[in-house]
Amino acid sequence: MRGTDFVSGFARGLKVIEAFGETRPRLSIADTSKLTGLDRATVRRSLLTLADLGYADYDGKFFTLTPKILRLGHAYLSATPLPALIQPHLDQLSERAGQSASASVLDGTEIVYIARASQRRVMSINLTPGSRLPAFCASMGRVLLAALPESEARAVLSRTDLKANTPNTKTDPNLLMTEFQRVRAQGYAVIDQELEIGLCSIAVPVENSRGHTVAAINIGAPAAHIAAAEMAQRYLPLLLETQKALRLVLH
Repeated sequence: MRGTDFVSGFARGLKVIEAFGETRPRLSIADTSKLTGLDRATVRRSLLTLADLGYADYDGKFFTLTPKILRLGHAYLSATPLPALIQPHLDQLSERAGQSASASVLDGTEIVYIARASQRRVMSINLTPGSRLPAFCASMGRVLLAALPESEARAVLSRTDLKANTPNTKTDPNLLMTEFQRVRAQGYAVIDQELEIGLCSIAVPVENSRGHTVAAINIGAPAAHIAAAEMAQRYLPLLLETQKALRLVLH
């Protein structure tokens, strides 16, 4: 429950920042108001404050975030040892697999990339640390959702826009819950072109020394090079070796 220590103005400012995205790099006050549900006067003050502090540019109609906003994300990446600990293992995994490898954590209904080793670009979007994808249809997302108690996983799905990105995308909540059970039982998740046509991926959880899931790692490959049904046979042993190595260094 929110108490007297909750700073509502600060919360509204963060909501305004979160309105920007890859498909929404330029926003007007009206756009931002519609996206956030905040009134225009509040949005205007927040955006002008961001501009005044150098976190946004304003051309008289549209606002765009500036590179200074990266300081906010960098604070997380520099404050937690997780990305630094995972990156060398990802580099080795990617080199051995000959494919791109990534690590992510769960943030609400999305996964956030915290490290990546890229051999080649396998998606139409450029994935880097800080990139976000919907958890329900991403291999790392399925692994992370499967690690949650079922009630929490179902609650995440209830807040998710279960949009079909491709004809292969599973969007039925009950089918997804069944999929999470399968992932939990087998210890890995395989995605067959559910995020994007032409992309298959396989993911496993990253556990600390106490057995708690703290992140997920995956290997992504073009479907034209390897079928989803062959992903586990080819890449799961490498992922499990990396998983074991990370468990020894994550406390």
